Amino acid sequence: MNLPADAAPSSIGSVPVEVITTPGCHLCIDGLAVVERVAGEHGVDWAELPLSSVPEGPERDRWSVEVPVLLIDGVQRDFWQIDPRRLTRLLRERNQG
Repeated sequence: MNLPADAAPSSIGSVPVEVITTPGCHLCIDGLAVVERVAGEHGVDWAELPLSSVPEGPERDRWSVEVPVLLIDGVQRDFWQIDPRRLTRLLRERNQG
């Protein structure tokens, strides 16, 4: 299930996979497509989380130059270009653990 950005959870870690994005980011569009496909194949819920909804602090500062940022269970696992093979491996490991 994909939650639209305007309905994104208010806190990090609300769904298993989250992608932090900013408006107009071409890498974000590409990353969202990868997450939608791979998470869908694994039956994993995911959501787009706008950077503007992330609380002020060092993570938000760092993520502002790393978008899109992939979080799995609230932990940063990838950024800039979401690698579908890496995401597949991470989701398989998550499901086994």
